[in-house]
Amino acid sequence: MLYPKKKLMAPQRYSIIDVETTGKGLHGNRITEICIVLLEDDAVIDKFTSLVNPECFIPPFITGLTGIDNTMVEDAPKFHEIADEIERMTRGCIFVAHNVNFDYNVLRGEFRAIERDFYRKKLCTVRLSRKLIPKLYSYSLGKLCTSLGIPLNNRHRAEGDTDATVLLFQKDFKPRSRGGNN
Repeated sequence: MLYPKKKLMAPQRYSIIDVETTGKGLHGNRITEICIVLLEDDAVIDKFTSLVNPECFIPPFITGLTGIDNTMVEDAPKFHEIADEIERMTRGCIFVAHNVNFDYNVLRGEFRAIERDFYRKKLCTVRLSRKLIPKLYSYSLGKLCTSLGIPLNNRHRAEGDTDATVLLFQKDFKPRSRGGNN
């Protein structure tokens, strides 16, 4: 008797993302830096990081927090110049971030400003950590990484926060495949 061949599931891809912004609330918050790590299974297969010229003033409070100032982004690409790369890196992926709605909504706002749509499935590492590691005092990225022994270098910079989120996601949160070699 012939049995149909088992269909192999395509590997799931995740775009793990962090953005730094001008901090101007829901309307008017512009990206100053972005990092995207493309993860397939447990492997990093691509990475994109860039400062972004927000085309507006970066307040001193934000510079104090991130170290990103107006001079640093003066010659950086504007969002519309990197939008195609962001689209490519996130297409067909689950959009993962620590406090995902912030990063996702800021990116959607930037795409909307250049009259483009941006929709992705989302996954939040804050929500997952609350479910998988209950009763922690804080679920901030810094506190969570400290409690789990995950290095967090260059805090409040897109690449540093993204690298830590990748390790956090790989360590405990990525859905594991089930089954053996049947």
